[in-house]
Amino acid sequence: MSVQVGFWLFVLIATLIVEIITMGLTSVWFSGGALVAALIAAMHGPVWLQGVAFFAVSLALLAITRPIAVKYFNKERLRTNAESLVGERGIVTGEIDNLKAMGQVTIKGQDWTARTESDGQVIPEGTIVSVVSISGVKLIVKVDDSVADHIPHIQSDSLLDPKYIEDDE
Repeated sequence: MSVQVGFWLFVLIATLIVEIITMGLTSVWFSGGALVAALIAAMHGPVWLQGVAFFAVSLALLAITRPIAVKYFNKERLRTNAESLVGERGIVTGEIDNLKAMGQVTIKGQDWTARTESDGQVIPEGTIVSVVSISGVKLIVKVDDSVADHIPHIQSDSLLDPKYIEDDE
């Protein structure tokens, strides 16, 4: 076995080991490139052809098969950190008023800055809310459907501020 074949077999084994350890579809594409390069080396192909074949096959496998693999693997991706809070319920611990830039919610024992979906709406302390989305580090919340009928619709008194009142003149 030539040194070149040994080199490409080493690259093949190394990329497979990395793939087995990470299970993240990160290096399997290069294993295919290394296999083709090893075959070319076994047929005494020039080093430049081995290198070109390695990169060409690796990139082709990456471009063609990765979208398919990602579609069928990692379907049950575990949401982490803040994105896992979308859909969760929490309790308002500090009145939420977008126009006053205030509001706080506790979810799963953690305090988060919160805002409503629309300006002008106020959600009083003690209200149960649902997380609709996340904007930066703030949770965007709405009154939870289970209590929506029992919570009065309150508008921000900031709406009375002259800068929010249109002048008809």
